[in-house]
Amino acid sequence: MKAIITGASTGIGLAVCQRFLQDERITVVGIDINPTELVSPHYHHLLADVAKPDLLPEIEGVTHLINNAGVQNTAQDIAINLGGVMNCTRQYGLQPEIQSIVNVASASAHTGAEFPEYVASKGGVVAYTKWTALQVAEYGATCNSISPGGVLTELNRPVMDDPEKWQAIMDETLLPKWASSEEIAEWVYFMAVINQSMTAQDILVDNGEMAKSNFVW
Repeated sequence: MKAIITGASTGIGLAVCQRFLQDERITVVGIDINPTELVSPHYHHLLADVAKPDLLPEIEGVTHLINNAGVQNTAQDIAINLGGVMNCTRQYGLQPEIQSIVNVASASAHTGAEFPEYVASKGGVVAYTKWTALQVAEYGATCNSISPGGVLTELNRPVMDDPEKWQAIMDETLLPKWASSEEIAEWVYFMAVINQSMTAQDILVDNGEMAKSNFVW
């Protein structure tokens, strides 16, 4: 088996690479604009920009595709977060050897509570996941997305390091915590490798942020 993981250098992407490498059946190819410190005989790292489809490397024999690369609150949110998913899916996913595709979306795709371009990009990922599931079904493959809420990554450092903002976030979360990158990686591995029957679905992993409600009487 061969898995491509985009945004592989840090955060969720790095954790997903490390989790997949625990499975000795899988060769992992990481794609990122930045280098990595990850070293393994079963890992190959390629420097490429998912927003530039003409420059994506040719990779044969891809069985699993994890579209994770993303940015937040930049002029490139839609080009990378949504366009990158579409580019990599066309390049590596829509072919007979594919077994599964997992797209990393966001809880903000459901709530709208984020930067506007980011929300639009992640909402598009959820919709595109369903379209992709229809296409890869002919190969017996699955395509799903995962929508994490808050995750403990460097991307979220501005609020993690601000005590007032952090407390406000915890007050809005049913389980007052955020997920680790490693936990999200376990979800991704399950959806991509263990799962054989779920497809065209989005899994919300947000510690109950959407479920938080207060009854007033």
